[in-house]
Amino acid sequence: MPNTKSAAKRLRSNIKKRLVNRIRKSRVHTSEIRLNQEISSGNKEQAQALLSKCFSELDRAANKGSIHANKADRKKQRLAARVAKMA
Repeated sequence: MPNTKSAAKRLRSNIKKRLVNRIRKSRVHTSEIRLNQEISSGNKEQAQALLSKCFSELDRAANKGSIHANKADRKKQRLAARVAKMA
């Protein structure tokens, strides 16, 4: 329980920020799942299209501070390598 007005305001703002961050992380995770499904099915054209969308979601989450920039870069490298490895 917050003891001061400023602590109460910080609590309210932290709750809002947590919700926004969870939404952004969920969008990243959903795009990764869709990309992994296309990689498993072997559809390279569709995987390439989803890869750019996944990159966009990762970049947006990193720029807004929901995830660390290095984590976004690492995920992008690994996903790109998986798509490039497709026959």
